[in-house]
Amino acid sequence: MYHVLAPPPRGAPFPGLYVPPQEFSAQMRALAAAGYHAVTLAEVRRAWLGRTGLPPRPIVVSFDNGYRTQYTVALPVLRRLRWVGDENLQLSGLPPHQGGLGDREVKALVRAGWELDTQGYSHADLPALEPAGVARQIRLAVLLIERRYGVRPRWFCYPSGRYDPAVVAAVRAAGFVGATTVSPGWADREDDPFRLPRLRVLGGTTPARLLALIAGSRRAADAPPAY
Repeated sequence: MYHVLAPPPRGAPFPGLYVPPQEFSAQMRALAAAGYHAVTLAEVRRAWLGRTGLPPRPIVVSFDNGYRTQYTVALPVLRRLRWVGDENLQLSGLPPHQGGLGDREVKALVRAGWELDTQGYSHADLPALEPAGVARQIRLAVLLIERRYGVRPRWFCYPSGRYDPAVVAAVRAAGFVGATTVSPGWADREDDPFRLPRLRVLGGTTPARLLALIAGSRRAADAPPAY
């Protein structure tokens, strides 16, 4: 899981969420050298359902919130490896002049084979909302993504990893096939598809450290039923 692919600006509230471009590029090359190959969540699901196969060491490279560096930095790095990413877009995110993705960039990611998923309309704290508010966050995100980009998001990404049974039920009722959390670990076909783990990559993570983190999270406990 990645956020901004740039050095952290002075005074950034969450500097760890900034990964400099050279770090990201080195991490992706190290993953490829170790035999990993990036796929989409849709490909993972098809394999779990027995409809297709996967490369020997499949990995999903996901990007949250819709920062423009995910287009300017991540897209060319992954394209050189013939890899794809998974963009978890919030629809009221940063405008382009503040470092957010514009419609042109999102459409380019989709054309490049990236999966377009969502965190909801505004990255809201979903467990703190009334049921109608949760449903609106989900419904608006799906509607706008379909209208603007011509695809239907099939996987949900809980904003800040915050969810509870009511949120999971709302995501399921909206037609999503699964959802991702911020709990570290490896996903497999026996997992609850609405509580899939991810590994957050922070700035300063060397390629060797990233490989160790991935290996070390293999036997991590399943994501909790609620946060």
